[in-house]
Amino acid sequence: MKNNYSAGDHLRFIIPSLIGIFLFITPVSTGDGYTIPIAILANFVQDLLAGQLSAIMMIIILITAIMTVIAKVRGEDAFSKTPFFHNLFHTSTFWTITRVIAAVFAVMVFFRLGPEAVHGPNTGQLLLDDLLHVLFAVFLFAGLFLPLLMNFGLLEFFGSLMTKVMRPLFRLPGRSSIDSLASWVGDGTIGVLLTSKQYEDGFYTKREAAVIGTTFSVVSITFSIVIISEVGLEHMFVPFYLTVIASGLIAALIMPRIPPLSRKADTYYNEKAEGIKEEIPAGYNVVTFGYEKALERSSKQRSVYRFFKEGGQNILDMWMGVAPVVMAIGLAALIIAEYTPLFQWLGMPFVPLLELMQVPFAQEASETVLIGFADMFLPAIFASGIEAEMTRFIIAALSVTQLIFMSETGGFLLGSKIPVSFKDLVLIFLLRTIITLPIITLIAHMIF
Repeated sequence: MKNNYSAGDHLRFIIPSLIGIFLFITPVSTGDGYTIPIAILANFVQDLLAGQLSAIMMIIILITAIMTVIAKVRGEDAFSKTPFFHNLFHTSTFWTITRVIAAVFAVMVFFRLGPEAVHGPNTGQLLLDDLLHVLFAVFLFAGLFLPLLMNFGLLEFFGSLMTKVMRPLFRLPGRSSIDSLASWVGDGTIGVLLTSKQYEDGFYTKREAAVIGTTFSVVSITFSIVIISEVGLEHMFVPFYLTVIASGLIAALIMPRIPPLSRKADTYYNEKAEGIKEEIPAGYNVVTFGYEKALERSSKQRSVYRFFKEGGQNILDMWMGVAPVVMAIGLAALIIAEYTPLFQWLGMPFVPLLELMQVPFAQEASETVLIGFADMFLPAIFASGIEAEMTRFIIAALSVTQLIFMSETGGFLLGSKIPVSFKDLVLIFLLRTIITLPIITLIAHMIF
């Protein structure tokens, strides 16, 4: 060590980081399989507040819309004394309208008003009475405890260790490995949240944040089990998940090197940000340098009040920034998927491709190829009636590797500070589909 750090400084890095690793990344066995402690806490809150969560989420979305409209009407002076609320409620005209539409949708769904297309069990109720319950609970604990991963040196330590892997393979900083791990074991939304916060803090460039958010915010193991169970192939979970990892890694090698991601600017959200210095100075190796950077970071964290204040702001930022986007854009996508043949038409060009790759029931399979853009669970629901196991396997694996779905991750990305547009997400979704479908099909032919 080149600097004199006290025993307290060492413990200030080690203890919070170990707690963070335990909460976000450590798989824990439960009666339903493996999950992470954050998810167990979230499930507990969901069960505890099951009867109230729809009302709570409707109120959160309503308050967000009202405060955003007030900020729009009053101009820059609104909430100027509190920078956090100023940033939260001052949005563009597009996002102001989106939040208002979300509030209207939330009220219609909660009170079952208007056409069933809005509040039906497969559209509005699926969001307000199911997905938004999950987001409320996950965001509550993920937001509160996120500083354990971000503020006490863990990212600096892993950043040094993983630079030689992440930089040449994926053109990303080493610290992004933690985002990927948190997504993989925990939940894709946690990965997006972690990425967005680090981007805002000046640790990632626009390109890096966009790549990590759309390429490494993978679907959790837990949700993957739900998908494979829905298509009746839970006994094949191991080959299924290995297929997902293999195709996902190949997509991760290709996606950062082609548009639209390759064209994102290597500039920072905060113009004063210096980014991350990844060169190892003389006299250090990757471990000692990473450890010293971690101590340097953790030694600055001395306020318990600041820890909980930042956690509380994270929670509000996620609830109010993300829930309206998921409600408005997610519901619109679900209505289109459920009540129009649009996704069937869009899937028609895939029929000859699926037939060429000798996928059984190519016509039925083609209808599921693009429907996952609305919600990742939809392909599995539509595929569950297809007789061929191989086809169900391919559809399930594809739906997981596509990553971008508007009812959750896509909506979350648009609601976050990560610099991706709706057009970007459509392109990325299509490219991931084109890249991973042949790989998954090839592996499926080997298995079946």
